Amino acid sequence: MKKALLLLPIVLLFFGFWAYQYQVAEGINTIKITDKQKGICWVGSPRPLEGWELDSLRHLGITHISQTPFGWQSDPKSPGIRWERDSEKMWWGESLEGVKVTTDLGREKGVESILKPHLWVRGQWPGAISMQSEEDWTTWFGEYSEFIMYYAKYAQEHQIPVLCIGTELELTSKREADWRKIISEIRAVYKGEITYAANFTEYEQIEFWDALDYIGIQAYFPLSEKSNPNLQTLVKSWNKKIKEIEKVQKRFQKPVLFTEIGYCNTIDASVEPWVWPNERKDVALSEEMQALCYQAFFETAWKMDWLAGAYFWKWYPQPRDRQPDFTPQNKLAQEVMRSFYAGEN
Repeated sequence: MKKALLLLPIVLLFFGFWAYQYQVAEGINTIKITDKQKGICWVGSPRPLEGWELDSLRHLGITHISQTPFGWQSDPKSPGIRWERDSEKMWWGESLEGVKVTTDLGREKGVESILKPHLWVRGQWPGAISMQSEEDWTTWFGEYSEFIMYYAKYAQEHQIPVLCIGTELELTSKREADWRKIISEIRAVYKGEITYAANFTEYEQIEFWDALDYIGIQAYFPLSEKSNPNLQTLVKSWNKKIKEIEKVQKRFQKPVLFTEIGYCNTIDASVEPWVWPNERKDVALSEEMQALCYQAFFETAWKMDWLAGAYFWKWYPQPRDRQPDFTPQNKLAQEVMRSFYAGEN
């Protein structure tokens, strides 16, 4: 008995390391987050970091970064997947060596990392991945299992607290049994928390949220029909989206994590937030519109008890002067983010 009592603090400390704090109110069964993840999506550097690149993060109130190693799929209808195991031709920051160094540097500065592997599909987005036969589906899920287990084992070895097991794989997530099998395999080797990053058009249809720790959403919700809306319009749209999210959250009784959220610095940022900057080159720039979109999010969804955190797309190790772009770095949106992340609002 004495030995068991001596081990109790160690056990509690271990579980405390893994668990992001949330509570279920007794009788009401409502989740209340006590420590939100104040995140940004870190862009893997093509070359090794010098060490100063993460210095500003804590000043801005950032507590977490998501790191994204890639796998590659040549065609959305072909089941073959390649990743670091198969090629050395990749950016340093997207390799496990780079992920480890970035994680260690972040922890020295009080910033934790989560791991969020993506599939890069040539000429398409991952939501287009769909096989043409049951045989190909079996092959694809076998390949994907090897891919994600590679990173799950790494995450366990290096005590990464959250692993995202897939991102925007919209046409695959309908295959519930296949995903539950992958989740079971991951749980066998990884003891941290897991989520899946569902596209904003996808999350309501997923049936395996009960097997995960967070309902992950790529929160690129359209917030207006026209460019340059006012704050009132954006807030009204967010309040409508919140009600839709809450239906799923209440059904599964899981906290929600915005695995990505972001807006370009253009006047149409709120119309189709997911549109890539290269497709906005003829659109007028507007730091003010980008900042207003940030403000609307923080005044609404950020305040929800069930929201475990958000990760803004995206953050460069070395700031770039690319126009237009999603990053809030050195823009008005950065100050909005800082004021809420640092607890001033």
